[in-house]
Parts: sequence; C-alpha cells; structure tokens
Amino acid sequence: MPKAKYVEIYKDLKMKIETGTYEFQELLPSENQLILTYDCSRNTVRRAISALVTDGYVQTAQGKGVRNIFRPALRTSFTIGGIESFKESAVRNRQIPKTEVLCFTEITADQKVSGRTGFPAGSELYYLQRLHYLDGKALIINHNYFLKDVVTGLTKEIAENSIYEYLEHTLHVSIVTSKRVMTVEKMTEIDEKYLDMGDYNCLAVVSSQTYDKDGIMFEYTQSRHRPDYFRFQDNATRRTIEKI
Repeated sequence: MPKAKYVEIYKDLKMKIETGTYEFQELLPSENQLILTYDCSRNTVRRAISALVTDGYVQTAQGKGVRNIFRPALRTSFTIGGIESFKESAVRNRQIPKTEVLCFTEITADQKVSGRTGFPAGSELYYLQRLHYLDGKALIINHNYFLKDVVTGLTKEIAENSIYEYLEHTLHVSIVTSKRVMTVEKMTEIDEKYLDMGDYNCLAVVSSQTYDKDGIMFEYTQSRHRPDYFRFQDNATRRTIEKI
C-alpha cells in the first residue's frame, strides 16, 4: 500500500531540518511555496507540518510561519514519546548500528514471566537477549519477549537486522502504542559481561509493553543503557485547562 503523500513530505522536510538545509530558528518555506514544491493540497502540507510539530522539529507562529526549533543531540538520544527501532534511532543520530543476538529461544510464560512482562501465563513467546553496538561500542543490552502468535516466523537473522522492519514490511503488523517505565538499576553480571561500562555500575533501564492496532500486547522489552552515553527526549506541550 503506497504511503500517504503527507508522510513523504514530512520525511523530506525532517531530513532537510536534520541535515541543516533549514538552520535552527530559520523559517521554513511558506505554505503556498510548499504546496507548489510538493504539488499537493493545502491540507496535505498542514498534516505534514502538524506531524513535525508533534515530533518537536518545528513550531508554528500565527502570522510569522513555521520555525525550525530542532537542535541535534550532543549524545545519542532516544525518544520517549515515539516508537523507534534501535536501527532507526542510530540512523537518526548518524551512527553505525550493529546488533548481536546473544540468546534466541522459545518459552512458555510461567507465573514469574507473566508477572514480569504482563503476558498471560501459558503464552508462547520468543525470548531474546540482544547486544546493541553504536560505532563499534557495546552500549545497550535488550531482553526481548515477543508473542509468537503475532511475530510469526521470527529468526535470529531477522533479530540481528530489525524486528520492527520485519513486523511492518513482511508481516504487515501495525505497531500502535507502547507503555514505558524508566528506572535506574544496578549493573548485573550480564551487563558487566557484555557492555562497555567503563567506571559505571548502574544503567538507565527502559521497560516497555508494546501493542498492535488490535490492542494485543505483542512485545515486552527491558532495554538497559550505559547511563553517560544516552539521553531520552520527548516533546512536551502544556494543555490549557479551561476554568469552569
């Protein structure tokens, strides 16, 4: 199925912002100019700009235009509000990714696994340990649980490339939402064995439960990060609450 026109415009403008075609605080071309450039409707341009606003790339100002407010992260940043694969995050941060699968097995969730992940006891799961490298340095270890009924045919080779790419492009699974909890935890023996921890003995840990369009939780992941190398970012907006 071809992607919507506004998605193509969004990606092109995002690329131009990230690569400096539009500098920080510079106004993007006017709405009329964008309509001519992309040969599309006004509503299509507005949908693309709205997506950029949501992702924190631009800010609209009535009577002035659309201003670039994107600043590249000094360190590798991962989004809290969005859902990105490791590979997508690495590309966005202009780094070279590599994934090594340390463990790939199939399990049936018992009460302990159920309590940890949220999958019902008796669920048939894939369990993986994956070590992620950025620019040749081992900095993240993931403990992944995937529901076999949704992530059918998963292999070690797929897991070393991109599981989300496989889900979306091969299985046509719509990845919709993810509930996340962030903590700081002590280093484990597995962390110490595989990660380049330097002088650190704790990690930033993100635990996530991810759902498809039917509301089925198909993934639980605990992602463990070396704390000095990563920054988690979000784009927050204040909601105006009308007085009663």
